[in-house]
Amino acid sequence: MKIHLHEYNLPLRHPFTISRGTITVQDTLIVELQQDGVSGYGEATINTYYDAAMADMKKHFTNMESVLASHTFSDTDSFWNLCTKHLYDAPFVLAALDCAAHDLWGRLENSPVHRLWGLDPNDAVNSSFTIGIAEVDVMIAKLAEMPDWPIYKIKLGTEHDLEIITALREHTEAVFRVDANCGWNPNEAAALSSEMARQGVEFIEQPLEPEAREAQAQLFRESALPLIADENCVSEDDLPRCVDHFHGINIKLCKCGGLTPARRMIANARELGLKVMVGCMTESSVGISAAAQIAPLLDYADLDGAVLLAEDAAEGVQLHKGQLTFPNEPGLGIQSLK
Repeated sequence: MKIHLHEYNLPLRHPFTISRGTITVQDTLIVELQQDGVSGYGEATINTYYDAAMADMKKHFTNMESVLASHTFSDTDSFWNLCTKHLYDAPFVLAALDCAAHDLWGRLENSPVHRLWGLDPNDAVNSSFTIGIAEVDVMIAKLAEMPDWPIYKIKLGTEHDLEIITALREHTEAVFRVDANCGWNPNEAAALSSEMARQGVEFIEQPLEPEAREAQAQLFRESALPLIADENCVSEDDLPRCVDHFHGINIKLCKCGGLTPARRMIANARELGLKVMVGCMTESSVGISAAAQIAPLLDYADLDGAVLLAEDAAEGVQLHKGQLTFPNEPGLGIQSLK
């Protein structure tokens, strides 16, 4: 197998702000796995919170070239097991290779990956569209720019969260989901959850810092709304610790290591009585097309990464007003790199 890297600097439609910072450009690496003249694609975005730096990821990919040079792809599980021995500390790189291997698998089998798993894309849940933190009038304008979505994910974690959600509610009857990205004060979180419930919010994602486990357990008991773990649920090992602290988990392929562990996490979450969501890291259509393959297995989806971009890196699974559209293509549905 051969590895080729494609580096992109993808500008966003608008500055994207969450409780811990703002980005205007998403730097990303598309990895191409090639065997017998057939290529599969995966994606690893740059992310400072998870220490996924461009130089480090390039180094990991380079180190994997010699590992995979003598390897012939046979199945995705064997491939993931091989890669994880070398990339146990680099989940973003592992995820990109794992997704590329799934894409390659589907192309070699001439079938979409979700079909190879026996899933029906008609069962895919609707995705939310994310409104990043900004001045209230700017957030209202962003809402108006993307009308008629059934679900909006509202980024919060400011001193004006109640004002924001109240103002946005005046402009739509759509479902709201709130993501605080660890930005809430534990002493105020329960009261805020009650106010959010009055504004038609469906659930709250990651209200507190990951380390605030005692406060999170108390909030779990007191919250007026379901709580979804993001930063508290990075990998498979985190699942048991989410029980009695959260009502569900947000799986992101980059942070857990790809589609292979993500599918295991979904099954394990069901056994533990947890709801399941899959989110994204503002990936291009390469990363979104990978995550979309498991959309029929989910309770919630937040797969609007490519929609937030002013320029995409590829064509693939499309998202329009919450609905995922799967192209008639093998693998992950990625049609071409740009």
